[in-house]
Amino acid sequence: MAMLKMKSIRELSEKDLRDRVEQMKTELSKLQTENAKGTLRKETGKIRKVRKEVARLLTRLNEVKKNWFQPYNQSSI
Repeated sequence: MAMLKMKSIRELSEKDLRDRVEQMKTELSKLQTENAKGTLRKETGKIRKVRKEVARLLTRLNEVKKNWFQPYNQSSI
C-alpha cells in the first residue's frame, strides 16, 4: 500500500478514515507477528511506515471530532 499524504487524508470522510485505520491496524498486527516469528526479513522498515500511517489517520480523526465539538464550546464562552 502506498503511503497517503495528509492532503489526501483530509479529503476522506470520517467513515472512510475509520475503515482505513482498521485496515492499517490489521496490516500492522500481521507485520508485527511476522517480525516476531522472524519471517519478515526485507520488509522490517514497513512496520514503521504503517505505524506512521495509523498515526496520521488517527490525528485526522481527532481533528474531525474536535471541529465537530468546537461550535458548542465557543457558544458557552
